[in-house]
Amino acid sequence: MSDMDKEEIKQQATPDGAEAASTQKSQENESPQANARGPGAIAPNERKPIEAVLHDCRRTFYFAFGLTALIDFLSIVPMLYMMNVMDRVIAPRSGVTLISLTLLVVALYVFWSAVEWIRTRILVRLSLRLDWDLSADIFDASFRRYVGRKNVNVQQLLGDLATLRQFLTGQGLLTLIDAPFGVVFIIIGALFHPFLAIFALAASAIMLVAAYFSQKVSSPVLKTANDANAEAARVATNSLRHAESTLALGMMGAIRQRWYTQHHKYLQHQVNASEAAGLTGGIAGLLNKMLPSLQMALGAFLAMENLITGGMVMAASMLISKAVGPIQKLMTNWKEIISARQAYDRLNALLMSDERRQSQMQLPPVMGHLVVSQVAAVPPGHNKAVLVEMDFEVKPGQAIAVVGPSAAGKTCLARLLIGVWAPAKGSVRLDGVDISNWNHDEFGPQIGYVPQEIEFFEGTVAENIARLGEVDPDKVVQATKLIGMHETILSFPGGYDTELGETGFALSGGQRQRLAICRALYGIPKYIVMDEPNANLDEVGESALAQAITFLKSQGSAVIITTHRPRLVSVADNLLVLRNGRQVGFGPADEMINAVRNLQVVPGNKADGNAGAEDVVAKEATNDAPVVRSDATTSAAASTSGTQSPVPSSASEVLKPNIVPDGPVISQVDSKPGETS
Repeated sequence: MSDMDKEEIKQQATPDGAEAASTQKSQENESPQANARGPGAIAPNERKPIEAVLHDCRRTFYFAFGLTALIDFLSIVPMLYMMNVMDRVIAPRSGVTLISLTLLVVALYVFWSAVEWIRTRILVRLSLRLDWDLSADIFDASFRRYVGRKNVNVQQLLGDLATLRQFLTGQGLLTLIDAPFGVVFIIIGALFHPFLAIFALAASAIMLVAAYFSQKVSSPVLKTANDANAEAARVATNSLRHAESTLALGMMGAIRQRWYTQHHKYLQHQVNASEAAGLTGGIAGLLNKMLPSLQMALGAFLAMENLITGGMVMAASMLISKAVGPIQKLMTNWKEIISARQAYDRLNALLMSDERRQSQMQLPPVMGHLVVSQVAAVPPGHNKAVLVEMDFEVKPGQAIAVVGPSAAGKTCLARLLIGVWAPAKGSVRLDGVDISNWNHDEFGPQIGYVPQEIEFFEGTVAENIARLGEVDPDKVVQATKLIGMHETILSFPGGYDTELGETGFALSGGQRQRLAICRALYGIPKYIVMDEPNANLDEVGESALAQAITFLKSQGSAVIITTHRPRLVSVADNLLVLRNGRQVGFGPADEMINAVRNLQVVPGNKADGNAGAEDVVAKEATNDAPVVRSDATTSAAASTSGTQSPVPSSASEVLKPNIVPDGPVISQVDSKPGETS
């Protein structure tokens, strides 16, 4: 559907186009104080996100309500036709009257159907307007919430939008609109005889009480059942992502048991909800069967007393159905109404809690000057810091290698440096701009990033390298040749048009990693972060990566790499050493390597309780490994990082390629306390 069609539907969904335009203009001209409110903050006079969209379409609701009123008045036609046939046709045997009444009724039926068609068309357009206005925001908000490691079921949230959209076009909304018009039929009953109106009013009150108790009993149980079903679906979906390991390690039984535990909870709550609905539904069914007969009996009694005519008796039997009909529909569609209400609340909660960035002025292109100042990091959803006291700088044209043992905080640092995590303390600034506050739609295309866990989207090789945007063949080939992947891609079944993704071409671990590097290098960005990019590379791939980093430096790009292998250290200008989430060394790579090579072992004296402070710090930095220290190390570290943190002894094994050419970056020293290396 074209943009012109969408705009036309939006105008149909909001008849008062001028008012919508003025509303939008007023929102754009909000004061800076209003925009300064934090995420999720709602002013006292500010509407919730979905409520605001529905409020913009309020005139459409008014129009639909008016059409519903007309339809309900037209629903009196069958009753009036039956009453007149009984009183004006059968008794006097008037054929002319019968033909006239029939033709009139047929014409009213045609008009009635046309009005219903118009109302349905308007509500469909309204539901599309809601989807177009909210679907992108809901997708983005759920995406950001998922990246932030918050408990979120993306499928359920997108399904909630579909539930809300279907509610606007289904019987649920029509039932709520129809409900007030039950009073109309009670008034008509009063025109026949007051007793008929009193009976219809009492019947409606009874049905309303039954509906209220049905809601009180079934709604909480139904919500719990829906939540349990969503959780079971989430467990099943997450398990499928690890299907290969599950089958290989014989974990199918354990995975199935976890899923079935959640599924069993859903079944229990679903049975409880069904039983509760069955009880209240049985009471409603009894009333539905009993009330029309009682109304007929009352009408017959009034006719026997010559208070109403025989035709009114027949009309009275239909009157009670029309009077309690809206409440019966309410009970029938109550599950749909409750589901829509829960979806409405969940979507509002999501959009209100989303840290959506306000529109910002476009900033200058990224140049690659990174300054990390006194940063501490806490993973989303946790309260314990995993990084503390990070303080370093990377200038354009420089590359730094981040080394450290497993769980030292290298991946956490990489997430900070690309703005996925916001620092709990300090700042991470790129070209003077706080990365965590930079609009990722503007910032992301200008940087490169290689994560540890590599996934590709449904699409061709070229589309994945071009980040699913418009493919520039020259930039794609440039990135692949830079990492030595061009010839390999040409050997794929479809070359650059080979499909990737879950059902696409199967790649080896090294091919996946090199393609991820190609994606990061697309367009030669000025700022690149790579988290262990050589973990699955062979010697040829690692050499190509080293050459690519050298080329990027010559182009003025800032490159940050984390690694467990020392080969890439040779192309790094600076070396950053992490230990237990702390920065224990930073400076020129050559000076750091030379300092480590000159390390001397300091004899440890466990009996001496007056150990020096430097020895204590050194032991903490090396996880109680034998303490190694030298004056050269201290002076080199102090001159480059401005701190007194010694280089950990294990780094000596890291940075001596002639000893451990392909070993882990951080390993324990084999010497014992008291020996010299």
